[in-house]
Amino acid sequence: MKNTFSLSRGRPCAVSAALTVFGYFLVFGSASSVSGQEPKPPEYHIYAGSTHAHTAFTWSHGDQWAKPKEEFANKPVIRVTGGAQFPADFMTPKPEWKKLQGPPVEHFSRAKSHGYDFYTVTDHSQEADFQPPRPANANWMTTKKAAAEATDERFVALTGFEHSENDGPGGRGHINVLNTEEYINAMAPGVDLPFLYKWLKSAEPNGEGPVVATFNHPGPKQYNDWGHRDPAVTDIITMLEVINSNKKIHYEAFVNALDKGWKVSPVCGNDNHGYYGIMNQTSRTFVLATARTKAALLGAMKERRTYAALDQNIQCRYRVNGAIMGSTLDKPGRFRFDISISDPDTTKPKNKITKIDIVKDGGVVVEAYRPETPDYTVNWSPTIEDTTSKYFFIRVWNAGGGDAPNGNPDNPVAWLAPIWTGR
Repeated sequence: MKNTFSLSRGRPCAVSAALTVFGYFLVFGSASSVSGQEPKPPEYHIYAGSTHAHTAFTWSHGDQWAKPKEEFANKPVIRVTGGAQFPADFMTPKPEWKKLQGPPVEHFSRAKSHGYDFYTVTDHSQEADFQPPRPANANWMTTKKAAAEATDERFVALTGFEHSENDGPGGRGHINVLNTEEYINAMAPGVDLPFLYKWLKSAEPNGEGPVVATFNHPGPKQYNDWGHRDPAVTDIITMLEVINSNKKIHYEAFVNALDKGWKVSPVCGNDNHGYYGIMNQTSRTFVLATARTKAALLGAMKERRTYAALDQNIQCRYRVNGAIMGSTLDKPGRFRFDISISDPDTTKPKNKITKIDIVKDGGVVVEAYRPETPDYTVNWSPTIEDTTSKYFFIRVWNAGGGDAPNGNPDNPVAWLAPIWTGR
């Protein structure tokens, strides 16, 4: 029986896969679902945004500071006192700094006006402005209030904090924690990564939606070589920055984390420390969610329905044996993929899709597909026989290498959430 899809405006018709093009949202389903014989599957829309940004509350460093004088060129620009970060005494704000950096309310306003579906403020929890860590901290409350007031039917403002663990001994690595009622200081005595992982398991959410977290700009063997994992924290840290700061790629870390048992989905953290990145960085986190609401977006992140791309609007999704990307299967031996990739910029030849591949454990490419004629929409439905692999994920190439500066068509432009086999 052929699959069907429905448009948010239009009539159902038969296709082999679902995608989103020009604002029309397509959904997988079956003819029996349409007739009411089976429950209708969720309708997933694709929303684009950012999962990592710093406002003026990250005052210790950022676009607001002038370059140090030559005599201080090799000195640390950040001073740590009493477990809190400050700018070094010799640092001087730029005369126009307020045009370059500002409070959360202005970040959200600019992101909304520049077409983001969602934008996440994640200032460093060890910044002086957040000391002492407590739910009633004035700046923490200001951030949450700004997010609540900025959120409407066309934009979702999310909040969190970056837990910047730089000292060990339980491993090093930065982690964004989203949607918690409280926060902790990564530089406080005894607060290492194992402490954070334990804390996350009991952290209360900030209103609607779950608590979720992402590994930030990871090195290949960071976080104590991906140690201290257990099933509970694996279900909270559900994402990993494959793209950071618009073009820095952390692919090796992604594969290593998956091989160590972390069930993480790719995201893009623009990691901007000012306004410039909001308007100028072109890489995005994409989320497959049932609605553009705080609860739905965070729920999709929890369920690992994300992808990261060096392109502002590339539309990607796939299913395996009928299960949407991010899902865990029940140890099948045959995997039927339904992959749909498209780009709405059909007047720009550089956005034509040139290649898709399927990757499994260890970063091994299982199968690759190059359309005879690159196009703005490509569907691919291979079947793979496999009884040993633990995961598969998808990579995508286009003719221009993405929207980020110096795009290279020899490199992928998008990394899609894995499907886990259940093994």
